[in-house]
Amino acid sequence: MSLDLPTPVTATDVETWSDEVDVVVVGFGIAGGCAALEAARAGASVILLERAAEYGGTSAMSGGHFYLGGGTAVQQATGIEDSAEEMFKYLMAVSLDPDEEKIRAFCEDSVEHFDWIEALGMEFERSFFPGKAVIQPGTEGLMYTGNEKVHPFRDLAVPAPRGHKVPVAGETGGAKMVMDLLDQRLAETDIEVRYETGAATLVVEDDAVVGLGWRRFDERGFIRAGSVVIAAGGYVGNDTMVKELTPQLGSKLFPLASTYDDGLGIRLGASVGAQLRFMEQAFITAPFYPPSKMVTGIVVNQQGKRFVAEDSYHSRTSGFVMDQPGQAAYLIVDSVHIEHPAFPLCPFIDGWETPEEMEQGLGIPQGALVATLASYNQNAERREDPELHKHPDWIEAQDTGPWGAYDLTLGRAMYAGFTMGGMRVDVDGRVQREDGSVIRGLFAAGACAVNIAQDGKGYASGTQLAEGSYFGRRAGRRAAG
Repeated sequence: MSLDLPTPVTATDVETWSDEVDVVVVGFGIAGGCAALEAARAGASVILLERAAEYGGTSAMSGGHFYLGGGTAVQQATGIEDSAEEMFKYLMAVSLDPDEEKIRAFCEDSVEHFDWIEALGMEFERSFFPGKAVIQPGTEGLMYTGNEKVHPFRDLAVPAPRGHKVPVAGETGGAKMVMDLLDQRLAETDIEVRYETGAATLVVEDDAVVGLGWRRFDERGFIRAGSVVIAAGGYVGNDTMVKELTPQLGSKLFPLASTYDDGLGIRLGASVGAQLRFMEQAFITAPFYPPSKMVTGIVVNQQGKRFVAEDSYHSRTSGFVMDQPGQAAYLIVDSVHIEHPAFPLCPFIDGWETPEEMEQGLGIPQGALVATLASYNQNAERREDPELHKHPDWIEAQDTGPWGAYDLTLGRAMYAGFTMGGMRVDVDGRVQREDGSVIRGLFAAGACAVNIAQDGKGYASGTQLAEGSYFGRRAGRRAAG
């Protein structure tokens, strides 16, 4: 890959240092805020840089899911049985290239991390939303947000809901509550937060990172630090990087990110030898549910063939749509099960009196969709799906006309997404080279580092907030020495 990398500065070339601290953190989203707080609590002097005029970044824009389990207080209060071992099995199974050490730590520390988040000054509602939705309709504290009940994962680990949502209704901005509390906790320490100040380059000495160059409007300077923690987000806001690495995000998709998610943190790491992983992976989604009854329908490609179990988590379904010819697909629902979404991201195409007419109207080869629908309906009588193993809860015959179709095609449906790739790091956030060696003095966490989240097909809502905060904490503690 050809990236526009900042040029590192050698420490001997720095004439004066504006500051000298133990730890400097780049980015005040969930990962950077948690890293800074834990570093300060470990006794380190900390400067936190944020390019924007306020804290939050992409973290504050999210709905507020934290993917946590193993027997949290919410799980216990709502009668949900879960264990760190079952959570571990699930994440191992759903990951592209699972890092056993990281997943084990994340799962075994999940309850402690849940308690740490609540100790910031909030409480997840002790309630469970059992339905199929992108996010809870109200302030319910727990729901399924991944593929835990989807084949083959339900057979590899005991399913349990792990999507813990902050008690704020709505699909966006819920995590702002946690960011507000994080800011309050930082204010109780000696951390110096500098807004509208960004990192420009890393400073190196003897193959170690010993500080960074910063920029604020027309001001320039260098901070000498024992450790640098980069938590500067992904790169969905960088058109050049997207075009080269994740063209599926392109102009047909709405970026789910802050305007500062331009890959600077990733490029800073690469400039001193960090290995970049999963840079071609992205989270992409255009959910066709809620209403949940839509999940009983079938999703077919232009050949009239099913290719994904319709009860999959929405970004898993969308990931498989991206694999289809023309990145095209249709959701077919009969008159008994059709319920038009209040805010349809996948537009309604039309209705037809017969499957043959629908097939012709969608331009599907003659007989293909008719055969697919007939086979699905026949198996649905026994609540079975031998082809794709859809969960019996969502198997219902689509045999009552008229039939309607929704367009899941990229460019017609309103897809949104973000990038998944970033720097290779160990369990404590230490940035690594391709050979696995550690770049001394450099740490990374959040969307610019690769930990639990690796691709859209295996993603679960709440993974980024949970792993960003958890691994951010670990990076902060380790960076503090």
